[in-house]
Amino acid sequence: MPALELEDGTLWYDERGTGRPLVFLHGAWMDGDAWEHQLGHFAPAYRVVSPDLRGHGRTGATAPRRYSVELFADDLEALLADLEGEAPILCGLSLGSMVVQEYLARHPDAPAAAVLGGPVRSMPPVELPRAMKALARPTAGIAASLSLGGPTATFRSMLQAIRAATGGPWIAADPAVRSRAIEAAGEVSRSEFRKIFRALYRFDPPDLSHVGTPTLAVYGTGESSLVKRQGHRIVDSVDRGAVQSIPDAAHLVNLDRPEAFNATIEGFLEDVVAAA
Repeated sequence: MPALELEDGTLWYDERGTGRPLVFLHGAWMDGDAWEHQLGHFAPAYRVVSPDLRGHGRTGATAPRRYSVELFADDLEALLADLEGEAPILCGLSLGSMVVQEYLARHPDAPAAAVLGGPVRSMPPVELPRAMKALARPTAGIAASLSLGGPTATFRSMLQAIRAATGGPWIAADPAVRSRAIEAAGEVSRSEFRKIFRALYRFDPPDLSHVGTPTLAVYGTGESSLVKRQGHRIVDSVDRGAVQSIPDAAHLVNLDRPEAFNATIEGFLEDVVAAA
């Protein structure tokens, strides 16, 4: 497996195929293997790359005491610089979609296209003023939960709270996909889990009004209505945005309905990349 040496850690990634880079960024407490259905599917046409973000999977713990979406975007910049080649296509899910948004804010016209699955602008998806977020301090509660029950119990508790608030399956329509997400979260250490949560919670969504990159937001029909609204807000703010929903899927839309997800991306790329 290829690796990129950073100043404060090593970023491991999967790479298949040749041609224009198509980079997949996974959600929080998962890893690059979450894109298994996409890696094989798109490798014949693209140079498909799927990194494990800091704190996740084979990359695991790195030196910084705190993580941020901005730091994850720094790593994406370093990875793309190392890959070189044509203008990349970026596809992020949940946390990965935040990283793509941060990258677009910095490089509004650099990617050939961007896909945001489970498109979140903030956590929680109700956008709170920065002062209110600072007062809420949920990281203390997460730290206590991790100390008492560990990552698996903490992640389950988070899913239950979100499900109660949204009234739907939210994380996954397929119980096997939900179980997989819980298992992946359980493999993250307590300290890294806390650092990842803090990065999610502290992220301030950037202004994307200057972004010219064609951007598609994709979500399952079982997604939280709050996230759906955020997806629409994202694409409404960019110059060339579109939204697509996929039936019988929830937040982990690429795992719930991989074939439909792949077909949606293919249709989008045929329209925007081939025409460029």
